[in-house]
Amino acid sequence: MTLSGTLYKKARHQAIVDGEITGVLSLVCDRCGKGFEHEVDTRIKLTLYDIVSKDKEDLDIIEFLDGVVDTDYIVESECNAIEGSYHYCDACEASEEALEMEF
Repeated sequence: MTLSGTLYKKARHQAIVDGEITGVLSLVCDRCGKGFEHEVDTRIKLTLYDIVSKDKEDLDIIEFLDGVVDTDYIVESECNAIEGSYHYCDACEASEEALEMEF
């Protein structure tokens, strides 16, 4: 996975990352359990702080309290967010077969 884009300072303790993450991510189908490759091309816009942020509403904030912006951490964090979503392989996505449910 690669992060490309622009990092610019917005305020004294605030910077902005405006770019995209691209690459291939290995996922597991939430329906059949088989592994598959998923191509990622995701735009990101994050606010970075080198102090504790007082903004509790914005979810696109990362704090780097040591003053060093770790781009590997940003990519890992975004990949974890993608992995945490539901994903279906191509076969399950195209299937019209109903899932068996037990109550």
